[in-house]
Amino acid sequence: MSYLIINGGKKLHGEVPNQSAKNSAVSILCATLLIKGKTTLVDMPDIEEVHRIIELLESLGVKFRWITKGTLEIDATADLNTKNINKMAAEKTRASIFLWSVLGTRLKEYSLPKAGGCHLGERTVRPHWYALEKFGIEVKSTECFYEVKNSPLKAAKIVLYESGDTTTENAIMAAVLAVGKSTIKMASANYMVQDLCYFLLKAGAKIKGIGTTTLEIEGVKKLNSVKNYPIMPDPIVAMTFVAVAITTGSNLTIKNCPLEFLELELEKLTVMGQKYNIKNERKSKNGKFDIVDIEIIPSKLKALDDKIYGRPFPGLNIDNLPLFIPILTQAQGRTLVHDWAYENRAVYALELQKLGAKVTLLDPHRLWVEGPIKFTPNDIVCPPALRPGVNVLICMLAAKGESKLSNTYPIERGYENFYETLNSVGADIKIINQ
Repeated sequence: MSYLIINGGKKLHGEVPNQSAKNSAVSILCATLLIKGKTTLVDMPDIEEVHRIIELLESLGVKFRWITKGTLEIDATADLNTKNINKMAAEKTRASIFLWSVLGTRLKEYSLPKAGGCHLGERTVRPHWYALEKFGIEVKSTECFYEVKNSPLKAAKIVLYESGDTTTENAIMAAVLAVGKSTIKMASANYMVQDLCYFLLKAGAKIKGIGTTTLEIEGVKKLNSVKNYPIMPDPIVAMTFVAVAITTGSNLTIKNCPLEFLELELEKLTVMGQKYNIKNERKSKNGKFDIVDIEIIPSKLKALDDKIYGRPFPGLNIDNLPLFIPILTQAQGRTLVHDWAYENRAVYALELQKLGAKVTLLDPHRLWVEGPIKFTPNDIVCPPALRPGVNVLICMLAAKGESKLSNTYPIERGYENFYETLNSVGADIKIINQ
């Protein structure tokens, strides 16, 4: 286990590169199992979540080859089986539930270890079951495993029980090879869903309504090999760097930001008094998303008059909501944060009290954040969840003096070369390997 020593209180300056999207990468990696052939993905992020997915798929019989850094070849031609499934990898990532859809035409029945991921309270998988059973995929839960039985996939007209990102992606991956025309209503239109759809289109899928809440999918007999599909940039990592810049009072430019999935976040910051410049508008490498560079300028902030909350796209991204908490500690006044989507995530904000934050938990979903405050250093064990974990690090960067952050794996699940990137613009983070 490694830990971090952070010498905080430093102003950062310069440019930081955004990385490719974690949530796009994991769903598209799983979607390659729909293709009996080779796929090449470009700009694959080098993060622990991707490593776990690769380990999981390798244990099924999928072959992987890194061609260059960030360019990954996947060969899912061989017959697959779950006899030697990597239980540890499956239990460390929630994305393992994508196997329910992508194995729908490849295995008649199998067992899958229970999915892991961030510890955020109950994270129901029932919406997946309700959707997939309509395509012919039956999932039953036992104490340690999911037992899956597949009938020949047939098209379905479904209304999603919950407009979740992964639920929508699972339904899409079941529908693309199902016989007939499927309609998915109340679908998520979030960035990773769109990226997955554009990848599947390149493989020969027939999908209409991308970017809306109603998708029409005509099933095809097979999907074709895909060469050099670039994963889109990550809006959550971009927002993380925005939070770093604002919380530390730094002038920082974040490169390669997908603007459409940050516009509401930027509007909230504008109302708070944050100054920034949007530069260099262009298209993403896959040609589907508007990309910009965002320069954050140190500003005097005021608290929002209204509560801030996440919601399905086009609302404020549910994963970006916690990243506002460090920002709000620097704003004059008090703001109500309503994290309705998870039972436990708001609770982790109490860890920031150890660094001097004025955070008051009202219930498992709501908290007050009051500012402006000055952070003080401390030693903290990283919360077992990705965004709450990175929040602790952000606040440590703003705390003048030496802090220690242990158990950093939750951060490394989703961030590539994060500590090195921060050091390159003036942070002082030492990685201590034990």
